[in-house]
Amino acid sequence: MTLRQAQGPAERARSGPQAAGSGIRRFIPAVVGTVLVAFMATLPLLNLSLPGILPTPTYMPGTLALLSLSMVFAALALSYNLLLGSGGMLSFGHALYFGAGAYGLGIALEHFGVPLWPGVFIALIGGMVIALVTGAVSMRVSGIPFAMVTLAFAQAGSVLVRRNSQVTGGEEGLGLNTQQVPDFLIGVVNTRNLYWFTLVVLVIVYLVTLWVDTSRLGHLARATRENEQRVRVLGLSPYRVRLIVFVIAAGLASLAGVAYMLLQSGTVPRSVSADLTITVLVMVVLGGVGFRWGAIVGGVLYTLLDQRLTVLAGSDAIAGLPDVLRVPLSEPLFLLGVLFIVVVMFLPGGIAGTIDGAIRRRRGENVRGSLRRIDDADDAVEAPVEVRA
Repeated sequence: MTLRQAQGPAERARSGPQAAGSGIRRFIPAVVGTVLVAFMATLPLLNLSLPGILPTPTYMPGTLALLSLSMVFAALALSYNLLLGSGGMLSFGHALYFGAGAYGLGIALEHFGVPLWPGVFIALIGGMVIALVTGAVSMRVSGIPFAMVTLAFAQAGSVLVRRNSQVTGGEEGLGLNTQQVPDFLIGVVNTRNLYWFTLVVLVIVYLVTLWVDTSRLGHLARATRENEQRVRVLGLSPYRVRLIVFVIAAGLASLAGVAYMLLQSGTVPRSVSADLTITVLVMVVLGGVGFRWGAIVGGVLYTLLDQRLTVLAGSDAIAGLPDVLRVPLSEPLFLLGVLFIVVVMFLPGGIAGTIDGAIRRRRGENVRGSLRRIDDADDAVEAPVEVRA
């Protein structure tokens, strides 16, 4: 007798459609992600308008530049989510590596005279080397002391950028040397190409974070986040695991900085400041800590709100309000702060966490209903049958 034959009706009901359904659900995220990437890739070729959200139709340079900037910060938020969500490391200096990528590319093109792609390689290696050195020191402590040490490194980097004006441009920032950049990535007429470049960067960052999260390294990082002492008892090195995750997240942040440098044709000292790190932290919390797609949603949503609320703050509608309303509403940061407070109070898990919780609750209700039906079927099968002589 086979196992299938030995099973009762309830067991066969469980092992049939449910197993097939779970196998299909496993591929849904990949299919949805592929469709979204394909849609985003064709967006510059379409004439779509979203009044109040996008300034112009999707094929025009203004909207493409805004969407490209949103994807750059989405990639940066993804890298920070790897650090905070997977590794459990609250860093106030993550922008240092974003700025290392931007300034590293600018310095390589301006002072070393190398072409674009070797310059990108130099910027990425430089950002990861800086992360290796600063991370090796920061990892000696954990928790709030770790956050303070990373903040100190970020402030030191900001001072170096501002004081070395001959190399970094100082307070005025560093411009992009376009002589070393291919023509198809220069100018407003090539905004579409820059858009596709930033989309490729976002996909690369997502795939790397996905690989880390699903690899043995990601499992060890989450185990270290939950119980570092237990990982150490098992003979593993939490310090090494956290340092590797730290360097990978910094390398991804540097790649986002490279895209920012090309998109903006320059960079400014704010790109290495702790202020930018706090902004990225808000993006991750808004989207949902620990959710990759949540980090993307948080980065895109925050960037769009930041840009559009700036326009709203200077509009005639706000200017005509009484002073008690006009003064706070004319400050985009005030509006963003109120939004963040609302999210923390009513959506403590962020956008992704709230949606995931609702899906899990509904799935749990469906499972409980299925179990009740299975129990009823078992009772019906096992009910005693009257035998007459």
